[in-house]
Formats: sequence, structure tokens, C-alpha cells
Amino acid sequence: MTSRRTLLLSAVGGLGTFIAGSPARAGNQLEEPLADSVRSALSLAIARAAPPVPEFASTGARLTYLRWLGEMVVRLQRYNVDWRERKEFLQTAWYESKRAGLDPGLVLGLIQVESAFRKFAVSPVGARGYMQVMPFWSRLIGDGDPAKLFHQQTNLRFGCVILRHYIDREQGDLFMALGRYNGSRGRAEYPGAVFAAARKWEFKDPQRVDPVGT
Repeated sequence: MTSRRTLLLSAVGGLGTFIAGSPARAGNQLEEPLADSVRSALSLAIARAAPPVPEFASTGARLTYLRWLGEMVVRLQRYNVDWRERKEFLQTAWYESKRAGLDPGLVLGLIQVESAFRKFAVSPVGARGYMQVMPFWSRLIGDGDPAKLFHQQTNLRFGCVILRHYIDREQGDLFMALGRYNGSRGRAEYPGAVFAAARKWEFKDPQRVDPVGT
């Protein structure tokens, strides 16, 4: 049977291409009651301050990351011409994605759909920044200051932690989790757009050698 994700990718085709001047289009997460334990866990995940400096268990892992970074810096140029800003953004996005147990390509695809990589994007419903985080999250799990959602690492951390929360809540169903992130749970348009955009940020390491037979 054809998977739901395969059908979505076929249906949306070219939806993954968004230009830098396009309006912020999503981020309309709905405010839902959180159990005290969930609120505490999310608050702790947000509060653990750390500079976005990746650490690696091996030289090979570090080299793979550097190859990823080098390729993504080139891909991101159409959205930001400043090399240093692109490098800093990608390092932070990679760090926060991995910290939340997410694929960096998926996160970059979501950011492309949400804000077209605009740091100060604001949606019609008030969602803010790269990952279009709704201000109520600052009250629920942050320090109550929504202005901080325009800070690069803060925005990426909130967005990744929130997406991880939705994935866990949907028991690993990424389609449903993305719909919940967008406030359109159960509808195909938004997950399909994110999946299509994420394909443009996939990284296949040319120097990786897979074991024979895998």
C-alpha cells in the first residue's frame, strides 16, 4: 500500500519552493491545556541555556557535520547573502534540531515554509520568527517575554522543542504532528508543503561508505 507520506509528496510536487519575500504563512499553534509534568518538562527543555557549539564523539562525525555545513551554506545563499549569518544560523539550527532529536533537514524545510528564513517574520495571527512560534508559548513555558522569540537561538529552541512535543503527543506520527504545529491537524496541505521543502535540504554525504549488504 502506498504510504500517506508518499501520496502527499506526489500531490504537493512543487510546493516546497518559497521565495524570501513571501509572507509568513503558518505557525498558528493552538493553545491547549498542558499537564503540570509536561509544562515542567518543556520549561526545562527551553531553559537549559547552552551556546550552539556542536560536540562530536568522533573525528568522522565532525567531518560529516562540516561537509553538511559547507553544502547548506551554499543552498541557503538565495535567502541570505551574508556568509557569516548563514553559517551562524545553520550551526544553531543543526544544534537545536539534534538537541530535540529532529532531522535538521526537516527543521530547515519547516522554516522555509513558515518564514522563508526571515528572522523577524510575523504572521497574521502573531506568530514570530524563523519557526513562527506563537507568543503564548512564552507565557506557558518561557519567561513571559514574547519579544525574545525574535532572538535566533531562542526561536529555534522553542520551535524545535514544540515540534518534538507534538511528535511525542502524536506517538511519532509526523504528519499529524506537523498539522498540530500549524494548527491544521488532519489536513494535508501543511505537512505536504513541509515534506516537499525538506527534500530540498536533504544531505547525502558523498564520503559516507555504507556497509556491504545494507
